[in-house]
Amino acid sequence: MTEEENTATGPRTAEEHRAPGHWLLARMGKKVLRPGGIELTRRMLSRLAPQSQDRIVELGPGIGRTAQILVSGPHASYTGIEPNPEAREQIRSILAGHHNAIVVEGDAQTTGQPDDSATVLVSEAMLTMQSEQDKAAIAAEVFRVLAPGGRWGIHEMSLRPDDVDPKVATDVSKALSRTIKVGARPLTTAGWTKVFTDAGFEIDWVDHNDMRLVEPSRIIADEGLIGALKFFNNVRRNPAARERILAMRKVFRTHQDHIAAVAMVLRKPNSIQEDK
Repeated sequence: MTEEENTATGPRTAEEHRAPGHWLLARMGKKVLRPGGIELTRRMLSRLAPQSQDRIVELGPGIGRTAQILVSGPHASYTGIEPNPEAREQIRSILAGHHNAIVVEGDAQTTGQPDDSATVLVSEAMLTMQSEQDKAAIAAEVFRVLAPGGRWGIHEMSLRPDDVDPKVATDVSKALSRTIKVGARPLTTAGWTKVFTDAGFEIDWVDHNDMRLVEPSRIIADEGLIGALKFFNNVRRNPAARERILAMRKVFRTHQDHIAAVAMVLRKPNSIQEDK
């Protein structure tokens, strides 16, 4: 049997070795792909506290775990902005049966949404992968889309402590990028704060969690026992995926003193005068 003829959990070695880490984890059955786990996501959403009148926009919903939580709770409308066509199809199945819930093609810098059209916006595990300029551009786009008083919930990877040596920060970013096959550019909490305040946001809330994405205890907490067992079994059956995931875990453990997850709730001021 050739690599191309293998099943979804079969070897396909070349693909597993070059695929982005989040894609590989999702292929093995991991549904929560956030650095601080579902626990930190839920704390962030609790602080955002969407209400029945809120118009919610989510950037890059991916496989839809957070979207599922959002549309199952109070909302006037939900719009997912997703560039990947396969992800959009998966999101549509999750949104089916929920009122005023759609997913559209777009990206974080050009959402296609009208000015002041959202009251709640959510983005997770997306800004970390962007350059300094793109982080600023996305923050500006969110500021444009949010109505005055609107809230933005973010959940990203962070560096710690705030005064981390710049060389250490560079080394960590390079090690992460090599392992997950995607450019990783996490910031300290102070660095993230500057990105958002420079864009005009006010910081309402900040929280952290350890970065333990592929630790067995976090996988069980995120996926539940049955989901975790399916994931572990899929990884066991796929040597190439197992090699990649163990390498990712090694990097996370090696740099655990300097890697964390941060969640924030940001607010667009109600008026220009309030921002002064």
